[in-house]
Amino acid sequence: MANHKSAAKRARQSVKRNKRNTTALSSVRTFEKKLRTAIADGDKKGAQEALRAYMSKAAKAATKGVIHAKTAARKLSRLSKQASKVASK
Repeated sequence: MANHKSAAKRARQSVKRNKRNTTALSSVRTFEKKLRTAIADGDKKGAQEALRAYMSKAAKAATKGVIHAKTAARKLSRLSKQASKVASK
């Protein structure tokens, strides 16, 4: 329980940010799962579309600080490499 007015405000802000960050992270994970599924199925067009959508979500999450920028870059690199292998088959 906050003892000061400013501490109470910080607690409210923390709750709001937590909800926003949880939603954003969940969305990124969902798009990653869709991309991995498309790659596993060998769906060339689906993988390309899913990659485009995942890149957008991951980049935005990294910009907002939901996930670390280098984590986003590493995952984007690895998944785009896998998606290009599917596209070349």
